[in-house]
Amino acid sequence: MVALPSVSQLPVAITTGEPAGIGPDLVVMLAADGSLPPASVAVGDPAMLSARAVALALEVTPVTCRPGEPLPSGDGVLPVWPVALRAPCTPGVLDPANADYVLDTLALAVAACRAGHAAAMTTAPLHKGVIIDAGHATFTGHTEWLRDACGVEDVVMLLATDDALHATRAGFSGSADLRVALVTTHLPLRDVADAITAERITRIARLLDAELGGQFGIAAPRIAVCGLNPHAGEDGHLGREEIDTIIPALEALRAEGRDIRGPYPADTLFTPRHLADVDAVLAMYHDQGLAVLKYAGFGSAANITLGLPLVRTSVDHGTALALAGTGQASPASLGVAIALARRLAHQRTSPG
Repeated sequence: MVALPSVSQLPVAITTGEPAGIGPDLVVMLAADGSLPPASVAVGDPAMLSARAVALALEVTPVTCRPGEPLPSGDGVLPVWPVALRAPCTPGVLDPANADYVLDTLALAVAACRAGHAAAMTTAPLHKGVIIDAGHATFTGHTEWLRDACGVEDVVMLLATDDALHATRAGFSGSADLRVALVTTHLPLRDVADAITAERITRIARLLDAELGGQFGIAAPRIAVCGLNPHAGEDGHLGREEIDTIIPALEALRAEGRDIRGPYPADTLFTPRHLADVDAVLAMYHDQGLAVLKYAGFGSAANITLGLPLVRTSVDHGTALALAGTGQASPASLGVAIALARRLAHQRTSPG
């Protein structure tokens, strides 16, 4: 019987994202300066990656291989699992014709992870609008697409700064150390209140609690929860969601023995004094939590999707079309996300 490769021997599959954005730039930049972690493979169009390297004056040679095959190596070699562009690509210029190409890269990476050919996947940014414009009207982002592709009911979007990613117990030393998870993700603001139900809060909080233990090794996680309204509703004078929905859900979670605190006014929760003895913050909606996190650690944070049967991490930024092909984008967040994917994959398979 042939021994299966260990997780440490399997590659992290890096989807290169929107081809007109900075995703391809970041991948070839990491490959060029030798900071692409070992056993990493890009998922994208080799010719497009080669052209982007030439445009950035980088000595990088994309070399194709297939999932399950040994990765090519050598100075400046970038292993690539090939997916062909649907149309020629110009940096900074979106083309709906390539929307299916972006989704194909995700599908290949998911399939490789689930078949045991990849340890984890890391995603460069995609552009939601152009995918919707191409006819995928229900597309709302990586997180939800991966949830559906993997056939799970719930996932949690968690972003964390670099320092918090390396800590197994937060005791956050300041506002720059953050793990922030979201009850709702990519929704218009007018839809958020209706989406926040006691059932949803309960499911998301339970999953966050479990994954902080399973993926980050935090025993008995301490989670602080934001209210939805200003001043957490101010006893119902600024909205009743806290009284009618959030507080009952948190009380039920505490009755299960979970260390769930709040709800707190979001404008005061995100301060060092309140963060000092918690392991994560659960925010009610996207910008409530992520605006603070990105201020604290933009470019050195990573996005993790909890609840999947595979490890997925991502960058903390978007496609930055204006920077594509200029060499001015920073690959720091992508490097953090790849290294984190490797660590989380190892954590999942380590005993204890």
